[in-house]
Amino acid sequence: MKRLACASLVALLAACGSAPVGPGFYRVERGDTLSKIARSNRQSVQSIVRWNNLTNPDSIEVGQVLRVAPPGGAASTSGAVRSSGNASSSASAAPRPAPADSAPSAPPASTISLVWPADGTVIRRFDGSSSKGIDISAAAGTPVVAAAPGTVVYAGNGLRGYGNLLIIKHNAEYLTAYAHNRVLLVKEGQSVTRGEKIAEMGDTDTDRVMLHFELRYQGRSIDPSRALPPR
Repeated sequence: MKRLACASLVALLAACGSAPVGPGFYRVERGDTLSKIARSNRQSVQSIVRWNNLTNPDSIEVGQVLRVAPPGGAASTSGAVRSSGNASSSASAAPRPAPADSAPSAPPASTISLVWPADGTVIRRFDGSSSKGIDISAAAGTPVVAAAPGTVVYAGNGLRGYGNLLIIKHNAEYLTAYAHNRVLLVKEGQSVTRGEKIAEMGDTDTDRVMLHFELRYQGRSIDPSRALPPR
């Protein structure tokens, strides 16, 4: 199986379902460049690259959250701050970002009840590092259903490594993602019910027929098997 492009999905999930960013941070929008972001926040490109550990300043993604104020009271290269007041007070008000794709250190404060998104055999389980979800194998064309009611916030094949992908937002905290489908049966903005057929299992952008299924809580991957009924 091809390695999934986890960073790209993280950015997309963040754009689809996360809350507004806090002071000192900026969420990348379509058409942004790092120099444009630096200018609008009165910082240097070098400072933003350093604060966010960017390996390629020319490769930022829509939905990516960037620190645009000095962390922990450190001075910026330009010495400028985004908002009124001195640099230390602005920095102290900015919380340190949690890794967007790490599992929460504590159980979610709320829970969600899911149904299995497809019949089949689980061939790969969640481990929080190399596997951000579970893989379910079955015959091509096996129905893929919405694991919980919600709204389709992404339907397409724009992320390399995921094939035909659906993302459903269930509430302010939870999203589910369904990858490698043969065909998508719902569109962005459409409301779906629990158990409604939304796709057919396929092998787009992978080397075998399967469904890659992810559950996200506040943008972070969590083990979907904990929210699925035993079978």
